[in-house]
Amino acid sequence: MRLSEGRILVTGGAGLIGSALIWALNDLGIEDIVVCDRMSNDERYRNLVPLHFNDYVDADDLMLYLQGDSKIRTIFHLGACADTMEKDCRFLMKNNFEFTKTLAHCAENRGIRFIYASSAATYGDGAQGMDDEELRLQDLRPRNPYGYSKHLFDIYAQSQWMKLYGIKYFNIFGPNEYHKGAMISKVAHAYIQIRDTGEVKLFKSHHPSYADGQQRRDFLYIKDAVAMTIFLGNAAEKVGNHATTGIYNVGSGVSQTWIDLVAPIFEVLQKPQRIVFIDMPEHLRTQYQYYTCGNIKKIRSLGYEAPLTPLREAVIDYVANYLIPGKHLGE
Repeated sequence: MRLSEGRILVTGGAGLIGSALIWALNDLGIEDIVVCDRMSNDERYRNLVPLHFNDYVDADDLMLYLQGDSKIRTIFHLGACADTMEKDCRFLMKNNFEFTKTLAHCAENRGIRFIYASSAATYGDGAQGMDDEELRLQDLRPRNPYGYSKHLFDIYAQSQWMKLYGIKYFNIFGPNEYHKGAMISKVAHAYIQIRDTGEVKLFKSHHPSYADGQQRRDFLYIKDAVAMTIFLGNAAEKVGNHATTGIYNVGSGVSQTWIDLVAPIFEVLQKPQRIVFIDMPEHLRTQYQYYTCGNIKKIRSLGYEAPLTPLREAVIDYVANYLIPGKHLGE
């Protein structure tokens, strides 16, 4: 069954990935969508203003809502506490593990296709690799409570042989992240710094193998991330025949430096490149990932052939067409 053939529920639908997914679905002519989120006093509602969907439900009311809605055929579960600095493990377990478990069992019992957001944070320092083709979940060692809460559900789903399809998102950036405060991407942070001061601050390296600014990440533009997510949603019936875990890396498959990331911002703003390296706070040093790079051969082998936006082009598009004019996707 294609995504266009049934109602779609998107949890976290007002967030970065959720609202971008709805934007991409709208672009395909799909509007039979229910948005679920837990909005408070931030301005994530602005992400929804240009979008088309049929209904909205608060996250606290979702399970009751599902008892009465028999038309939902696909759930994209993207809602979670995604703050990598959050230390309240009880809160994370309730929001990221227990809620996901309850929703997944509901979907399984009703024959609803279920695609959920895991995270590259589950890979920890990458010592066990970041390969979704030969993934031994029990060997992974997440380095923060957020990563562990996501990792725990991956293990649970695998142990229960649930037909779920997890997506390990890498470093996603792009429009519709404006509400995230301190958790916005480095592109958005750097744009503000360069615009206002003419310089950007990056953390010094505290690892002998990496020079300052040469720490590396797998950066992926939000437009590519949601295109890959939709592909997996449509391919979900095939996924069960190709993998025992149902977990897929969604990244660029390329590792690039923080300097690579911020350099195009100076270019767009027509300012000379000025980078100031500052000490990393002590409390971050034990959690810091110096290198991430997702193997994306698994999603490629499933048939995803679209080229991914090169980092420089993605940053330029984001800064020039969204950050400078202050636009959201769909405006």
